[in-house]
Amino acid sequence: MENNQYLKGESILKINLNLETSELRSRVMNNLAEIESSIITTDINIWQKVKESLNSLDKPWPLQQHVLMEARNQNDIVLARYLCARYRYDFYPKQQILDEYPPCVQIEPTSICNFRCVFCFQTDIKLNKPNQGHMGQMTFEMFKSIVDEIEGKVDFVTLASRGEPLLNKKLPEMLAYAKGKFLGLKINTNASHLTDEMSRVILDSGVSTVVFSADAGDKDVYESLRVNGNFDKVMSNISKFNQIRKLEFSNSKTLTRVSGVLFNPEKQDMSSHREAWENLVDQVAFVNYLPWENPYDSKPSEVDEPCSDLWRRMFIWWDGKVNPCDVDYLSWLSVGNVKVHKISELWNSEGYSSLRKSHNDNMRKSITPCKSCFVK
Repeated sequence: MENNQYLKGESILKINLNLETSELRSRVMNNLAEIESSIITTDINIWQKVKESLNSLDKPWPLQQHVLMEARNQNDIVLARYLCARYRYDFYPKQQILDEYPPCVQIEPTSICNFRCVFCFQTDIKLNKPNQGHMGQMTFEMFKSIVDEIEGKVDFVTLASRGEPLLNKKLPEMLAYAKGKFLGLKINTNASHLTDEMSRVILDSGVSTVVFSADAGDKDVYESLRVNGNFDKVMSNISKFNQIRKLEFSNSKTLTRVSGVLFNPEKQDMSSHREAWENLVDQVAFVNYLPWENPYDSKPSEVDEPCSDLWRRMFIWWDGKVNPCDVDYLSWLSVGNVKVHKISELWNSEGYSSLRKSHNDNMRKSITPCKSCFVK
């Protein structure tokens, strides 16, 4: 989320974030005993750093709007655990600290997508053609085994990567199985297959955040970017989701966000984008475009520093293959498979360690596709 640009005036956003952070700080201090009672032994040192960051005037913790909204949704029993998990996610990559498990695991229910967005790697026939071996659906049994291992050890899980999660017919079973097992369970979807039934499944599962991918408030601009997408259908589906949440799940803590890729600033008007979506979701955002359609053949980028994802998250493809990122959508850098090794073993494996060392030794330019990637 480091590249998000939330659609509010910059000064207003800063004021709101300052106020929200102050409220969070007050809540922590006013309920300190109850909040700290939930901390497990392994989180004690992290919790001290969390309190220092919240109270620091020189270097305050730059909590983003969506993080503050998520924190507000946590009761005091789990607030400390949530803030510790966010601290790991935000700061461990900067400090290059490794635990037994990554701060975030990104699980791919399917690599198949019904869209061919102009800025996406799904446009590469080496990925999207069935005979290339990259297309498939995760089984419920594999999903269950992943959840069984990381429950209680990983707090943030995202269901998404190269494909559209709602295309996996086992997704309702997956969401039901993951219910209540993670502090932050997020799902990304283009909303084209978001039926009323699926909306109820998502809301009933207690998903923390649903991210709807949409890049414009104008039908023509949207459909020129999200090829095969139908603007009217997507807007109708998201509107129905919002209605179901209000009428049938009025106590739901699920947050919703429309997030677009800022690919063509001349055509993508932020004001119309906000106006089109702001009454249907809790947050509206743009993610800065990163040229990753084909990083295998692209020229080297100007980025030299180590990639934060090497210390932040792990990607698990539909077939169990573990990857350091989804920019490497053809899995040149895969470190193994969860069918063979435990996730903790892979996270601390020689393959991961070697890749981290190469990035730290200023050898990023010698690694494909890292050399063409813009992620820091």
